[in-house]
Amino acid sequence: MSHDWYSLDELAQQLGRDRREIEKLVQRGRIPGRKIGGEWQFHPTEVTHWLEQEMREYTDRELVVVEQTHRSHEVRESEPVASLLRLEAVQVPLEARTKRSVLEGLVEAAGRTWQIWQPAVLLNAVQEREAVMSTAFENGVAIPHPRNPLPEALGESIIAFGRTLSGIPFGGPNRGLTDLFFLVLCRDSRTHLQVLARLGRMIQQPQFLDDLRAAEDSQAAYQIICDADRSLPR
Repeated sequence: MSHDWYSLDELAQQLGRDRREIEKLVQRGRIPGRKIGGEWQFHPTEVTHWLEQEMREYTDRELVVVEQTHRSHEVRESEPVASLLRLEAVQVPLEARTKRSVLEGLVEAAGRTWQIWQPAVLLNAVQEREAVMSTAFENGVAIPHPRNPLPEALGESIIAFGRTLSGIPFGGPNRGLTDLFFLVLCRDSRTHLQVLARLGRMIQQPQFLDDLRAAEDSQAAYQIICDADRSLPR
C-alpha cells in the first residue's frame, strides 16, 4: 500500500466499507479525492480530516467499525482511552474561563506525564485546529487536538482531561457552552482516529457525561473515564 495515496480499494479497506458505497460517495463529492491517470486516488491526510468530521454524526455501530479498522499498537484494544490517560493528566476542576486558558491548562496537565517535549508547538497546533473549526459538540464536550500528528513534539500519545467550573464559549453548535474537555495528542493518525472513535462512543453512553460533571475531583473523574472505556463492548 502506498504511503502517499490510497486507491479506491485501499480506501474501502481503511474505512471498513463496501467499495461500491465508497465509489458512490466519491462521485457525489462526499469524500475528497482526485483522479490521477484515470484512477481515483485519496490522500491519507485529507481522508483523516474528512473522517473526523463524519464521525461526529456516526452511530455506535459505525464508530466501532472505525475503531476496528484503525487499531493501533500504541493502545490496548479493549480500552484505548484508558491506556493513554494518566491520573496526573486529569484536572478537576480546570481553572479556566476562556478558550485559550482551557487549552493552556490542558497542555500543562498533559505535560505532567513528562511526555510533552514541545508544549509550545503542541499548544499552537491545537489553537490552529480550533481556528479552522471548533472541536466542541452540542453536549458540552470538546475534543481539541492538532490537525496533524506531531510525533516529534511528544514521547508517547497522551490524553488529558479537564472540567471547568462552569461552561465557557468554545465554539459549540448554537453557541452552546462547553465544560468537559478531552485533549487528544497522538503520534500517528491510526491512534488518533481510534481514540476519537472511542471517545465518540463513550460520550453517547447514558450517564457518562452526568457522572463526569458530578465527579468531586480528578481521581473520581479519572476512574469514571477508565470505567466507561472498559465497559464498552467491542
